[in-house]
Amino acid sequence: MAVPAVLWGVAPRALSLSRADYMPPGRARGDARVSVRSYGAVGNGSSDDTAAFQAAINALPSTGGTVYVPAGTYMIDAVKSVRLRSRMHLELDNGAVLKAIPNGAEKAYVVLADKVSDVEISGGQIIGERYGHLVTTGEWGHAIFIRGSKRVTIRDIRVADCYGDGISLGAAPVWQSDPIYSEDVVIANVCSTNNRRQALTIGRAKYVEVRDSEFSGSNGVKPETGIDIEPDLPDEGGISFKVTIENCVIRHNKTYGINVFKGARDITIRNCRIEENGSCGLVTVACSTLRIEGNTIRNNSATGLLLSDGTEACRVESNTFYGNYSRLGEQVRTPFTLSGWAPKIERDILMRGTLVDVSILSNYYR
Repeated sequence: MAVPAVLWGVAPRALSLSRADYMPPGRARGDARVSVRSYGAVGNGSSDDTAAFQAAINALPSTGGTVYVPAGTYMIDAVKSVRLRSRMHLELDNGAVLKAIPNGAEKAYVVLADKVSDVEISGGQIIGERYGHLVTTGEWGHAIFIRGSKRVTIRDIRVADCYGDGISLGAAPVWQSDPIYSEDVVIANVCSTNNRRQALTIGRAKYVEVRDSEFSGSNGVKPETGIDIEPDLPDEGGISFKVTIENCVIRHNKTYGINVFKGARDITIRNCRIEENGSCGLVTVACSTLRIEGNTIRNNSATGLLLSDGTEACRVESNTFYGNYSRLGEQVRTPFTLSGWAPKIERDILMRGTLVDVSILSNYYR
């Protein structure tokens, strides 16, 4: 199996990126190019550079363009956020770090894309303030929040140490009208690690592609998963629709590697390595139309794959399972391929509750 281009691990380390074979889509924008340094950003690790970033973004013409962030450590007021506009690229130098200033707000986002389109975020690092947060409540301090936005690419970037999520996708509420979903979002060659809630949350969003990335070390406040596909208000029609997770590493998270929850539809998890998580590797609950194929699911503390009540139209095929339910001790067995389910694979695959049209096809076990 191919592996992501970025394998950071849980501990922060120096930025070192290499391009995967997959090329994320470009987004429409003009040719203008400005530097945050031209608008007063200092990047010295102590000065508040939020206003300078916003001034540079606001200086782009109506056709948009690129806002460049040279190497340096830029302190950002996440309560105010760096608010992106349509038709722009926030391009961080590989040596650039955006670091959240400690705050006590319930909700705070270092970078916010709110009801915009044709946006790209790339390069460098975004570091949260989980170790400097001024209160002990809340769980919504994110590095990047995409809300009600379309045609967004996030690539070649490391996010870490957030009080909430590394990256979160969701819908924007609209007064007396339907919410605006995030749509056509690509996340590629990203590492999201050591965040307090999730490495990646996919809420009310459609057509999301996540590739060649690492989601690791989530710990601190539940759900504490690597990737949580969980739309808000599923009983009122909230959905996560057509999400693909491919060629990613999901590991060392406090609970699940991946959680696919109620309201998630048309989900593909392919060619990923889901390993060494503190509970199950992959859990499904009341979701529909899933393809789980070609993954290596191994050495998770509980069940490798737990298919739970309400899961419908799920196909499990061509995966490799071993070392799961490691909290029970080592399991020694001769490698084998099996179509269907049998008690001898219950550490690897469990089915609980009412399931409809679930197919356990040929998988490899060792």
